[in-house]
Amino acid sequence: MDSSKKLSFPDQFLSARRRNILSRFCLGISASLVLLTLLSLTNSSFNVPFVSPLLQGFKNSNLKNPPSPSPQFNSSESSSSSSNQVEEKKPEVVPVPVPVPTFKSGQTGDSGPKNTSLSGEGEVSSVESGQRSGVTVKDSSLSEDDDKVSSRNDQNTLQANVTISVDNSSTLVSDRVDKVPVVADRSRGSYEDCDIYDGNWVRVDDETMPYYPPGSCPYTDRDFNCHANKRPDDGYVKWKWQPNGCDIPRLNGTDFLEKLRGKKLVFVGDSLNRNMWESLVCILRHSLKDKKRVYEISGRREFKKRGFYAFRFEDYNCTVDFVGSPFFVRESSFRGVNGTALETLRLDLMDKTTSMYRDADILVFNTGHWWTHDKTKLGENYYQEGNIVYPRLKVLEAYKRALTTWAKWVDKNIDRNQTHVVFRGYSETHFRGGPWNSGGQCHNETEPIYNTRYLKKYPSKMRALEYILRDTMKTPVIYMNISRLTDFRKDGHPSIYRTVYRTEREKREAVSHQDCSHWCLPGVPDTWNQLLYVSLLKAGLASKW
Repeated sequence: MDSSKKLSFPDQFLSARRRNILSRFCLGISASLVLLTLLSLTNSSFNVPFVSPLLQGFKNSNLKNPPSPSPQFNSSESSSSSSNQVEEKKPEVVPVPVPVPTFKSGQTGDSGPKNTSLSGEGEVSSVESGQRSGVTVKDSSLSEDDDKVSSRNDQNTLQANVTISVDNSSTLVSDRVDKVPVVADRSRGSYEDCDIYDGNWVRVDDETMPYYPPGSCPYTDRDFNCHANKRPDDGYVKWKWQPNGCDIPRLNGTDFLEKLRGKKLVFVGDSLNRNMWESLVCILRHSLKDKKRVYEISGRREFKKRGFYAFRFEDYNCTVDFVGSPFFVRESSFRGVNGTALETLRLDLMDKTTSMYRDADILVFNTGHWWTHDKTKLGENYYQEGNIVYPRLKVLEAYKRALTTWAKWVDKNIDRNQTHVVFRGYSETHFRGGPWNSGGQCHNETEPIYNTRYLKKYPSKMRALEYILRDTMKTPVIYMNISRLTDFRKDGHPSIYRTVYRTEREKREAVSHQDCSHWCLPGVPDTWNQLLYVSLLKAGLASKW
């Protein structure tokens, strides 16, 4: 065939082919325009049902997505200055909820009080025959070993309702990588329906914290006045407690006083309750214009000695009192076989101070720290019931019996229609390198613990308390479970700033005698009083004041 000869086609065929190619070309352009339009719509704020997911898949398969950003942290906070810090790799600092029981009328066990005891092995056994026989609560966390000093850090995340030593001396280590813990995002509910003791501390750099300016309250014990004692940092007053499930109101001083009008509020317990009492006096006083109308009725300015103290708020005809009673039960003595006088603690008798507070409208109790001293921990020839002095009795058992005596007294002597009873839980300590009486330290701590991994377990004595409130008492008691929230605050103690030192030598010597139990004022006890205020509101008691 001659390659130079061209193939000939009919004109009609060529015309149809051109038309077909042209139509396909136009259709392709139209489809491309529609596709581009829909892609732009998916990037806008409009939602195109059915089509958007398909196009999104197309985009994901053709576009490279950037990696997810790492959590950002607040850069305004300084890094921890503890000399015992170690680095960690991206710890997860998500709050761990700790259920807090509310012990109200109708939630207790039998109607009458029952004498039971917690054995060292954690079983609840009968003290008096015929009562609650055969009822046991198996719980190995109630053993006496829980109150021994631990020399290692807890490597597990905090578990709800388990126990630990009250004088744990484990070394404090660094618990952070960045500045602020990662908190799970959740909607804010009402404080009436949430656990206000489950949360985290949040840094607040504004005029809302603290409740009163450092050094402004003349009724703060020198031991608690860290500002006056020249503590160089002030970050410890800039933290507020934030529950995980809700927001809580600030303590409104004038509202609190209005609800206390004509009433008597009494703190009963050890020096940690004195810490809280002074805090509340300072908060309420600061809310008033005429501060001369607030005074201690005996004119005293030092409150460390055991006794009764009462601040009167003249314009509201009310008092806020403190009664020193570190055990609740009576300190006594016993004549031994050879005539030697033995100091004892009568577990079956209340302290003689009960007459000072039995007529109160609100009672805030606490006991716990004096049960960690050597004599009470050893329990040798010290605990007494009737004419019996026990050669040896475990401290947890003794504590349980003392609380049982207290519970019986409350049920018998407190009018539950008039008086609201509160029990503030154990306030954690932060001694590093030893307990309180052997050189334990907490100075140079300027920030809270951020990682729940380094929190202690739930105190065994508070588990014993919960059993008493739930199973033996008729009187409803508001339990302020502040153990976990105080455990975070290793930065809040007076440490060496308990007084002003005249010489460098005095300051050096103070390093071996630090206060890592009590709290600076202003400071952590201000939050306890905020939670007291909220707890009373939450329990619906405000309308009865």
